[in-house]
Amino acid sequence: MSDLVAVIIPAGGSGERLGARIPKALVQIAGKTLIEHAVSNMAPIANQIIVAAPAAYEEQFRKLLGTDVTVVTGGLTRTQSVKKALKHVDKENEFILVHDAARPLASTDLAMRVIDSLRAGEKAVIPGIAVTDTIKRIDKNNYVTRTYPRPDLRAIQTPQGFKRKVLIKAHDTRDDVTDDAGLVENQGVEVKVIVGEERALKITTMQDLEAAQRILIPEFNNQMRVGIGTDAHAFSLDPTREMWLGGLFWPGEIGADGHSDGDVAAHAICDALFIAAAIGDLGSNFGISDPAYAGASGSQLLAECLQKVSAAGYSIGNVAVQIVGNRPKISPRRAEIITALSKSLGGASVSVSATTTDGLGFTGEGRGLAAIATALLFQSAR
Repeated sequence: MSDLVAVIIPAGGSGERLGARIPKALVQIAGKTLIEHAVSNMAPIANQIIVAAPAAYEEQFRKLLGTDVTVVTGGLTRTQSVKKALKHVDKENEFILVHDAARPLASTDLAMRVIDSLRAGEKAVIPGIAVTDTIKRIDKNNYVTRTYPRPDLRAIQTPQGFKRKVLIKAHDTRDDVTDDAGLVENQGVEVKVIVGEERALKITTMQDLEAAQRILIPEFNNQMRVGIGTDAHAFSLDPTREMWLGGLFWPGEIGADGHSDGDVAAHAICDALFIAAAIGDLGSNFGISDPAYAGASGSQLLAECLQKVSAAGYSIGNVAVQIVGNRPKISPRRAEIITALSKSLGGASVSVSATTTDGLGFTGEGRGLAAIATALLFQSAR
């Protein structure tokens, strides 16, 4: 995209109402923390992501999110956290989106629609959904003082988008509100409301967490299938061979030999998905010498794999892949890998980990890479 976007994600909420003794952003859904889901969904549209973490948890967040995400210490309130994060926004960014770790499932598409409205000339844009309950205002004695017409009401969500200067000016005040649009409204700036989405629900209670779980892992007919896939490639002797791993290009690294691009992570995931769907494996679907797949990218294979799995009547619940090898270092780019793999799989939930083998085997000796993947599929509703 032509406009540069910074995304700020306050993540200081407690997990008390979820029964957790850790910050809410570190609670997991479908194998990933709330903050990982939020970062993964915002990464495709972001030039910069800044997470305001609770004090004493900064290093844990950094290890979880990698070096591509800037982690700062948040404040005691949401507004204070955003103020602190604003100091780290690169000056090149024209737009700023303020999100919420408690709305981890808000989609990339929703963020893109917010940005499109900003690009069209709006100064402040927020998503909202229609209110279905009747809303009444009451006095201190609990008597109704006003009933609001539902067609005029919206329940507001995040990410909320702003022109950079508008948001910075709003945060120069001492006001403390529940959302950044409120600060902007106080400055007399018009705020545009666009259509939000049900999946951008706010997670506060266990019931909310269960609802989010159902969105990520739909229990279609309770028909669940699991597959395990593996792949291994030796590093090339050709010093010009490019490395592609996890759907990403790795500059300065010598790649793995193979008929396609040698992306062991993508190949292992394809294998796991095919096996779970009972439609063969990587070799039987793509062939080990088919000229049509000579040099094919892992992203291409994943996209075609998704088509085949969907045609077989299954949807992806979750994919997890562990990369085995001494190099490259996965942690700094883990969020990028998750985003790339998820995008190739139509937005599916993806988990990525890495390990070494303590010098044992061909991976431990530094002669190549391997990957092990698991896939969870659900039979689609007919």
